[in-house]
Amino acid sequence: MTTPPDESGSRRRRSRPEPTPVQRALGLLTRREHSRKELTRKLAVRGVDAEAATAAIDRLAGDGWQDDARFAEFLVRSRANTGYGPLRIRAELATHGLDRDAIATALASFDGDWTETACDLVRRRFGPAGLTDPTQRRKAAELLVRRGFAGDSIQRATRWEAED
Repeated sequence: MTTPPDESGSRRRRSRPEPTPVQRALGLLTRREHSRKELTRKLAVRGVDAEAATAAIDRLAGDGWQDDARFAEFLVRSRANTGYGPLRIRAELATHGLDRDAIATALASFDGDWTETACDLVRRRFGPAGLTDPTQRRKAAELLVRRGFAGDSIQRATRWEAED
């Protein structure tokens, strides 16, 4: 249904009421998972004061909409699937305000193999022929370091063609 034109012939829009902090937070959470810290920051940017943001997040956490553990597991799966290693993921989780126990639990929930993830990344970047010379091995190792893989995974991944 459209709004009828006013005296000047233009259509008026109804003004919508300002969304509550809970509505704003829920709108963010329906798009993707967020940590408490991230959600608090985003609400502050949208003009919600800290006390109202905390109350809204507490309510949504109580109702099961916001959960830092679920967020952490989502982030671990997401980053691992895009070729990042546990060291980089651990650092990113820390920036989201998660404590050491929550980070350790989330990383332990990863059901993949970090070495295999590193090998897959090397195969995608350097092709099926593998690493044929020391320069390629060095470049592959540097890539894996930047992506946050541990030393043992890097060693195995840069020698994978010898094992195949």
